Amino acid sequence: MENNPYQAPTSDLHTAGNQQPLQYVGFWIRLAASLIDSILLILITLPLLYILMGANAFDPEAGPGAGGVVAMFINYLLPIIAVITFWVLKSATPGKMLFQATIVDAKTGNKPSIGQFIGRYFAYIPSTLIFGLGCFWIIWDKRKQGWHDKLAGTVVVRPCSDPAKQITFE
Repeated sequence: MENNPYQAPTSDLHTAGNQQPLQYVGFWIRLAASLIDSILLILITLPLLYILMGANAFDPEAGPGAGGVVAMFINYLLPIIAVITFWVLKSATPGKMLFQATIVDAKTGNKPSIGQFIGRYFAYIPSTLIFGLGCFWIIWDKRKQGWHDKLAGTVVVRPCSDPAKQITFE
């Protein structure tokens, strides 16, 4: 059988020799991971802005368009590129990695496709629009999925030692 170039690569979580038990990752761990990632992004973007634009980068009277293309790249495109790159390479951002959390395909438990990762990133927009309800949805959902997870067909999992919390994929 030929390799399908359009099929998502498999995750090392569910290869034949490595069937470790997994559990869904809940709201509080995901919130902590997100805060860690946000702090890391700030620690990268603020010095970059200062180096490239000087103190004017932080002048509130300069207006939102003051930095032009440079500010737009550092504030918006760099975080998008960094997060999606981490997801594609590691199936997690540094914050998630601290908690051994991984993003996987909701049906198979394998690594999601690049399209799923990109869709998941932009699905945060509707997840946060209505007072963040799509993110808070993680609290009530039986699979701990936010709207961004549901839209992208992903779940966030980590190793599990409690048999009552172990999950299986189809």
